[in-house]
Amino acid sequence: MRPLLVLLAVLLPLVPGAASGADALRLLTWPGYADPDLVAEFEKRHDVRVEVTLVGNDDALREKLSANGGSDYDLIAANTAEIDHYIEQGLLQPLQPSRIANTTRQLWRFRDYPKIPGISHDGKVYAVPYTYSEMGLIYDRSQFPSPPQSITSLWDPQWRGRVLAFNGSSHNFALASQARGRDPFRIDADDFSSLAEQLIALRRNVLTFYSLPEEAASLFKEHQVALLFANYGRQQLKQIRDAGADVGYVIPREGALAWLDCWAISRGARDVALAEAWIDFTLEPPMSRALVERQGLSNTIEEPEGTDVAGRLIWLRPVEDADRRAHLWERILSGERPPLVEAP
Repeated sequence: MRPLLVLLAVLLPLVPGAASGADALRLLTWPGYADPDLVAEFEKRHDVRVEVTLVGNDDALREKLSANGGSDYDLIAANTAEIDHYIEQGLLQPLQPSRIANTTRQLWRFRDYPKIPGISHDGKVYAVPYTYSEMGLIYDRSQFPSPPQSITSLWDPQWRGRVLAFNGSSHNFALASQARGRDPFRIDADDFSSLAEQLIALRRNVLTFYSLPEEAASLFKEHQVALLFANYGRQQLKQIRDAGADVGYVIPREGALAWLDCWAISRGARDVALAEAWIDFTLEPPMSRALVERQGLSNTIEEPEGTDVAGRLIWLRPVEDADRRAHLWERILSGERPPLVEAP
């Protein structure tokens, strides 16, 4: 895996006279969640500037948000497991969905907040669901006579140098545990040694570890990749197909890890009303349609078409020790054999 990639994009020039009283709305988010034309519409409507910082994995998101106690950003996009972590760290503030009118457009399962693990604490809601996807396997039809059936295909030596995997410590340990038929989110201390060895074997089998979906699409085409773990799910499938590749997409027999990304307001938000306005804006039909049409992702206001993954999704949950996973992963990634039986 290559070093953690964090791409900073400040979109469009300053619009003078910010009516909200804030100089800018500072977003910490993922590719495809704040496209320049849609950001421009929000800037025009609210007479503000929007600064967008894009991240490529959860480790980078944690590093950015925690750097100054959450004061560098107003609003973040994160999956429910990460939201749970940020609540525990005191980096988010509770929000009031009733102040965000377009939450009433959402499907009920995304408004039944007590039943969504990770986004509530002590009766307070800290996040509003925005988009979701499962993490399946994308494969080159010309290289696979039949679709891959298992996560273990990522380790198959016949594809050595033609596999792409994601640069994320928590997800990779979850995959390794899942491949062994064990809980992806609760790894026993005694199992870290064997799982780290398994991830060393994955590092040797892959072409590289990617961070952003555009990076993966480029590598897939340039290096005749056979198999890709799609951390961004159908968003990546659409990008690679749009690039002209003949690829298939499968949910492995072990099931697929799946994420539900939400908007949450940072503890250090300078203008809560403006942050609420952004969440409301993203739940309007144009933004929600853009997720589907441009990114291939699902939105929270309408049912996705042509999906049959019921019962095969494993929604992300907080892990037993994210810091330990990150520490070991960095050493695995660097090529240094970690002290596998010792906690960091």
